[in-house]
Amino acid sequence: MAILETLIKRAKEVQKRVVLPEGQDPRVVIAANKIMETGIAREVVVLGTEEEIDKACKEAGISSRNFSVINYLTSDKLEYFAKTLQEIRAQKNKDIPFNGAMEKMKERLFFGAMMVKLEEVDGMVSGSIASTGDLLRAAFMVVGTAPGIKTASSAFIMDLAKPTPGGESTLLFADCAVNPNPDAETLVDIAIATAKTHRSLIGTQPKIAFLSFSTKGSASHPLIDKVQKATAIMKQKVEELKLDCIFDGELQADAALVPNVAFSKAPGSPLEGNANILIFPDLNVGNICYKITQRLAGAAALGPAIQGLAKPLNDLSRGCSSDDIVATAAITICQSME
Repeated sequence: MAILETLIKRAKEVQKRVVLPEGQDPRVVIAANKIMETGIAREVVVLGTEEEIDKACKEAGISSRNFSVINYLTSDKLEYFAKTLQEIRAQKNKDIPFNGAMEKMKERLFFGAMMVKLEEVDGMVSGSIASTGDLLRAAFMVVGTAPGIKTASSAFIMDLAKPTPGGESTLLFADCAVNPNPDAETLVDIAIATAKTHRSLIGTQPKIAFLSFSTKGSASHPLIDKVQKATAIMKQKVEELKLDCIFDGELQADAALVPNVAFSKAPGSPLEGNANILIFPDLNVGNICYKITQRLAGAAALGPAIQGLAKPLNDLSRGCSSDDIVATAAITICQSME
């Protein structure tokens, strides 16, 4: 996992702060201690009651904590957080009464998201117990999407067992976890967000391929039309926002990843068969491809990293290990640098 080692090293250099809201989970307190022991973050805040934290530490075999603890149910920040949530909702013409805002702030993920919103920490990692939907609800209500982005999405960081024919050892696959059937405009949102993720995690120029089962009109179908439309919109966005990236579409995977095939199927493609970001036309394709790449090609799949949000909040699989939480914390810290 060469890319994970790089991400951990970068996280150590910047010394940021993360919140882990699920303090009732023994895996979380183990991860919190590991993050602090290895110097990945300057501070780790774990949310939970003292009873929850004590029980989790006992189950985890932890006798000495290296992390901070906030009881989100009794915190003196609750009233301020609730009033801030009221202001956020009012700006969107979606008023919420104070009592309702207080109830929201007494939910772990909402409290943690508000800590990120107010920059009391730099990012949040959750999902060992809560669902992706739980995280996204808190993220949308409290943090919101990044400027110019309407849709949150996800990207898997694929650490390949051997480089692509174009020489890339790490690819970003998007979207493989959030949007089931994105339209053309949403595909562009996903592409722009993934380019930002690539910059923050990998640090090289994003090279984006909009994938399909057709290359440059080799077939005709409404599924292809969507990808062609997305590519056209992307051209406008790149010019409008002056984005430093290379992109092309619609392309079959081999035309995106193999220079010799690109020369034959897509002559003149700016990617030249050297894509490092693959944008899939829907969740079926993205999820299937990342799992096949992981299981049959021996790639390590890190993530999914949630992207397109104004601040970094990341999700976990409910079957995650403490090491997975540590890795996701490193990813979150690196995202916060962008």
